[in-house]
Parts: sequence; C-alpha cells; structure tokens
Amino acid sequence: MAEHNPASSAASMAERLATLAEINQAINASLDLDIVMDTVLDRVVEAVKAQRGFLMLRDDSGQLHVRVARGLNKEDLLSPDFQYSTTIVNQVVRTNAPLLTSNAEHDPRFEQGESIIALGLRSIMCAPLLVKNRLIGLVYVDNTLRAGVFQQSDLDLLTAFAGMAAIALENARLHRLEVESTRLERELSIAYDIQRSMLPHRLPDFPGYQIAATWHSAREVAGDFYDAFLLDGDQLGVVIADVADKGVGAALFMAVARSLIRGIAAVARFPLDTIHQANRLMMLEGNNSGMFVTAYYTVFERDGRAVGVNAGHNRPLLYRHRTAEISWLPRGGRAMGWFEQIPLNPHPIELEPGDVLVYYTDGLTDAENEQGLFFGERHLAEIVREEARRGRSALEILDRISAVVQAFVGQAPPFDDLTMIVVKYCGEA
Repeated sequence: MAEHNPASSAASMAERLATLAEINQAINASLDLDIVMDTVLDRVVEAVKAQRGFLMLRDDSGQLHVRVARGLNKEDLLSPDFQYSTTIVNQVVRTNAPLLTSNAEHDPRFEQGESIIALGLRSIMCAPLLVKNRLIGLVYVDNTLRAGVFQQSDLDLLTAFAGMAAIALENARLHRLEVESTRLERELSIAYDIQRSMLPHRLPDFPGYQIAATWHSAREVAGDFYDAFLLDGDQLGVVIADVADKGVGAALFMAVARSLIRGIAAVARFPLDTIHQANRLMMLEGNNSGMFVTAYYTVFERDGRAVGVNAGHNRPLLYRHRTAEISWLPRGGRAMGWFEQIPLNPHPIELEPGDVLVYYTDGLTDAENEQGLFFGERHLAEIVREEARRGRSALEILDRISAVVQAFVGQAPPFDDLTMIVVKYCGEA
C-alpha cells in the first residue's frame, strides 16, 4: 500500500492554487467577450492537458452553442472536430453538476452514448458555468488517446476554474451589452436630431393666417410629422401624417413620406394629385415593410378658400367663429403605402375670419391617463371652442390644448407620438 506523502500533497495543492490564481488573473485581464472566451479555453486545455476543449454558451432562447473549440496546441478545431459527447453535455445541463469519466467507453453510466463510441472518447470532463445558480454555458474537455488521463483532482481544478470563468464571461457579456446599448442610444439620439431637423424650423408667414404646430415623440424617434410650406407665394400647403408603426423603421418611412409629399407638392397642381403621386412612388418598388402612413394635406388660398385631401387620417376639427360651432371634416381615403390606387376625394372648405382648424394625430385623442381613460375628441372640442371664442391666437390655442393633455395624462407613459397643427384664418390682409 502506497504511503501518503503530506509534503507531496501540499506541493500539489500549492501548485494548483498558483495555477488558479494565474488563470483568474488571465481571464479577468480583458472585458472583450471574444478574448475572454479564447483565454478561458486555452487555459483550461493547458491546465488539465486535454486533447480537445470546447466552450459552450447559452443564447437568449436557452440553446447551447459551441463558441470556441481548441486543441492542445491552441489550434482552432473545425467541423467535424466539433463533435463531442452529447450524452455527457446533456447530463451536466440536467444536473448543473460537474462530471468526470476516466474511461467513457466502458463506463456503465454512458454505455448508450453513441457519440462516445463513434468518436472513440476515453477521458471526459465537463463542468457547468454558473452565475447565481443560473447556467450560462459549459466547459468540456476530452481525450481520445488513452483512458485514465483525467483524475478527480483535475475535475476539482476544472470546477474551480469554471466558477471563475463564469463570472469573467458574464462580466464580459454585460460589458458588451453596455457598450452596445450606449452605441444604440447615441445613434438614436443622432437619428432624433436628424428627424427633428426635417420639420420646419420656422413656420411660413402667409397673409391672413396664423399657424402653430407641435411634435412630441413617444420614443427616441417618431413616426409622426408635419409640414407647412408656401406654394408659388399665393398658396399655403399644410401636411400632417402618422406612420402606422413606431421606432426606427417608422422614422425612416416618415422621412420618405415627408420628402415625397413636399417634393411633389411643389410641382403638382392640386392636393389630390400630390397624394396620389406620392402614394404611387411609395408603391413603385413594392412596400415590403408592411408600413403605411395616414396623411391629411390641405392647400389654403389667401381669401380663406381651401381644399383638403384625407388619406385615412384623423378628421381635423373645424371651429366656426360666427356660430361657435364645432364640426369635423369628412373621413376619407385609405392610408398611403397599402395599394397603388387609393380612393381619395378633395374636400373644399370656405373659411371666415376667426375660424380655426385643428389637425392632430391619434396620440392626442388616444392619450390615456393613469385611470385608463382616453382624452377623446369631445374633450378636444371643448377646449378649442372655449379658447377660440375668446379670440385666442393659433399659438395660444395650441399651447392650451398641449397643457390640458399633459395635465390629463399625468404620470402615465405616452401612448403614441403626438403631433398637432392649429391654423386660424384672420381674414385677407
């Protein structure tokens, strides 16, 4: 019977502690996930003298994927060398416990393991990578040369190493997410600035009219937009629109729609032609995004006459100063970007001095408070009537509506982007 040698055991323990300390320092020297993964596997293969090593990480769906595969001389392994014992891996995943077999082909626990037999595997070790008892991956090593290569002391070393590696890998992963999040926030901030720059910096002066507008995005970028521009100096074009989606995709679609409408309006004779042509151009190459945009486009004359076209948008509110009555312009048409041909009809309007038109997106009427109540058209009509009867300017009416909506919503998160245009006719100058 061999005698126990305390000095030898102590030396071996000290050597392993030194190895762990060195490994810990090496794998924590970087926060780059790819570098950490390479370092983790290189160190473990070297420490236990494995013929092959595999580092597997779980994706967001919980599936394991080989991220790094190495041989003893640190060469990358290519398929079909990626093959490993799925029997061993599945058991470690199931138990969250490290596993060692020193002679896999004759181990009764794995006699049904087809991959063990097919690959001629002898010694195998596998340890879970755990972060707060949550499995994030596995480190797996094996040897096909001979049995008995790995001992219990090697498994202890691998298990200790796996604990340190899991923390290092998780830190690197979180760092990557933070870097990516910061980059995305910066890009969204730039996109917001670009998008806002596309809105009119200054609303045009058009004799006999007052114009005021506001635009608020529910997210970093918006799908709403408004525009106001002079046409040959004798007409005023006003557009409000809402892309039926949110986020970056809606913002891009908004930019396309805005550019098309403004560009075509400069040469088209009637607002009906502008919307028809803009829609046809949207559909020219096929709209595979599935997005569409509702819009209301009105062309105003100096004498109070106007013609509007509704492409599936919210009905604008019309206040008549002479009677103090509120009405809603007709519904009409379909949203742009759905079909090449959309049914549209022009709606003529005869404005008198003091009349007010309010254009808005559904972020206004569908604004929801903390009790789950909607702001609604009726609430909007009451505010407009009250302010317009007092002779308020377009800007004062706009500011009053905005203040009441904000007070109504309170601390509830915004339902949608909110855009509004108020046009007041004051009479020919």
